[in-house]
Amino acid sequence: MSQFIHLLYVPTMNCNLKCRYCYLGDMTGENACTKGYLETLEYAVEKFRSAHVIPFNISLHGGEVTTLSPDAFRSLVAYISKYYELNRSLLQENGFKVGTPHIKTNLYQIDKHLDAIKEFDVSISGSLDLPLSLHEKYRVTKGGKGTLDTIMKNIELLRALPNKKKVSATIFKEHFDHLDEIVHDIRFLADHTCLDMNAFNFMIGFAYGNEVDYEVQLTPLSETDQEKLYERMHEAYEGSDLEKGLNESWFAEFTPAYCTNCDNCGEKFFLLERNGDIYSCVRGQGHPEFFYGNIYEDTVETILANAKTKIFIQHNAVGFPEECGKCEYLHLCKTGCPFVKSVYKSGKSYTCLLQKKLYKNGTYEEIKPNFTYWYLKKNHPEIANDYRQEIIPENSLKDLIRRDKKLQMVYDKTAFVLSVNGVDYPLESQILKDKRDIIYINPDTALTLYIKKEIMDALADYPVYNTLYIQLLSGDTVVYGDEQREKQAHVMTHQIYKYALDMDSTDREGFYRVDMAPLIRLYANSISKVSPNNLFVTTGALRDYHYWKQKNNGFYHINALNLPFQNIEFMYFDMHDDDLNE
Repeated sequence: MSQFIHLLYVPTMNCNLKCRYCYLGDMTGENACTKGYLETLEYAVEKFRSAHVIPFNISLHGGEVTTLSPDAFRSLVAYISKYYELNRSLLQENGFKVGTPHIKTNLYQIDKHLDAIKEFDVSISGSLDLPLSLHEKYRVTKGGKGTLDTIMKNIELLRALPNKKKVSATIFKEHFDHLDEIVHDIRFLADHTCLDMNAFNFMIGFAYGNEVDYEVQLTPLSETDQEKLYERMHEAYEGSDLEKGLNESWFAEFTPAYCTNCDNCGEKFFLLERNGDIYSCVRGQGHPEFFYGNIYEDTVETILANAKTKIFIQHNAVGFPEECGKCEYLHLCKTGCPFVKSVYKSGKSYTCLLQKKLYKNGTYEEIKPNFTYWYLKKNHPEIANDYRQEIIPENSLKDLIRRDKKLQMVYDKTAFVLSVNGVDYPLESQILKDKRDIIYINPDTALTLYIKKEIMDALADYPVYNTLYIQLLSGDTVVYGDEQREKQAHVMTHQIYKYALDMDSTDREGFYRVDMAPLIRLYANSISKVSPNNLFVTTGALRDYHYWKQKNNGFYHINALNLPFQNIEFMYFDMHDDDLNE
């Protein structure tokens, strides 16, 4: 079975600009590499395919891909174009839309490659700073010169090309402080350039920490400011010709279609550098924690395993916030980008409030039953069971109990707890539990039964007449009654009135306490030493309701024929601790 991946290829780390907040910092520069620009991509794709790993998307990233020579650039986009044609049927059959070659570029030298861009229908995603007045301040050449005039001229050159062309803008607090200018400049670009501003993308900047050497350390937006950005754009463009983009593309980075919303992005997204190194993505580029291996040196299986494992580790390193477990949008957000979470040392997305606004205003798939449990089973397995929600089929015994509040009291899993040498075992009905607990005891075992005080009042018209009802069954079987049914032998029924429970002391707030060890020892000769014995606990009032329900509801009678009360099974060794240790 094939695995399909999104592959970013970085044919060069060289860049002609020195943007003041570039996530690559000083890593931009042509590294010494003996591999050809096209050679590594061809080798990687073939090696992936031989292992049944199929790129459904191949995009060119950097560095800055337009710093390549025209011949090198052409060879790459020609290869990607041919790859899509050769694999069109395979990709479409597996639900993927087949596009054309795509590049991420700063647009500064794109004029060198217009012929190849037109010939191979290359789609373009450029980068600008908004407002444009800050572009000259933050997006400069390595010599510190402004770039906006050149980039705007190059954008005008693209007008003659039918290709898809859009831009994105990364927003920090310094940009946000000029919101009215941003609104103005978006309209300017829509009205006076060939850029498709309905395909425009906002990127929300974040702090990388001290490991990247910025000349200017920009300030990330607070979550409140992110919300204000979203609201201001809606205020300005709802009802306009840009409303479609506003509701679809402008904030699409934070929607389920993007890498930030994967269960584990290490299963799908990969960045390949020209020297063969593979990282998670442009954010993880150059960071050892997000390095998956080298396509020339490692097997595909090793790279894939490293990818899943390293992303799993990063998600676990920051934990899973309790608020995310209760959030109605977890199935859409999936706690966000593991790289940014690792930087912020936070278990939730840095754009949490913004995403909630998007999801509330958009149309997305509904949450699937038990999603939180299955998501955590994959990413935080140690806490997954804390979020497991039982799916109850209609017209089942559990469904009947769910609809009958009195039966819910009969089957209450919190009502009785048996402490065995200090270890608690909450008691649950044997006809409902999905696992079997068997404890091992002997005459020296400390056995304490705790009874929730409220349960002694439940369904009792006069609680003073109510009793704690304890039944002991041997693991040995006998044949009972006219039906000649083989069942565990009944050993004893023991009742304790509520008055006696009230008079006895307890060491647990909200619970009565009964020492069970003497009672078990009293019947030690009557219980099995080779098969599990059964201890059942209920109250007289709950027991009476159970039998009333059996009498009046045939479905319940059939499904609760065996004793339904909370129970635990135990093996009994009629030897003291000293004897057992010999």
